[in-house]
Amino acid sequence: MQVLEIKDIVRKDVPIYYRMYYSGRAVLELVNRSVEREIDFSIEIKPTGQKEILITIAEPVDYPLLPIIKELKKHIDNLDSHGNLPAL
Repeated sequence: MQVLEIKDIVRKDVPIYYRMYYSGRAVLELVNRSVEREIDFSIEIKPTGQKEILITIAEPVDYPLLPIIKELKKHIDNLDSHGNLPAL
């Protein structure tokens, strides 16, 4: 299982400065086949400086969700760390 990309990322306008909401399409490679699923995710910066990433997959996936969520969190954290997520 591998996250190939997250495309069409759009940031939603939220008045809370430490919480950012996004939506997009995750392109996943699952057992030699590629699938796309709509996702919503948020990144919240805790008072300790730690990031909390929450992900919602809108459509069912014929694969265990825990590895998918784990890989998506890594990919989203990498995008955020390198400044590749859209700003308002």
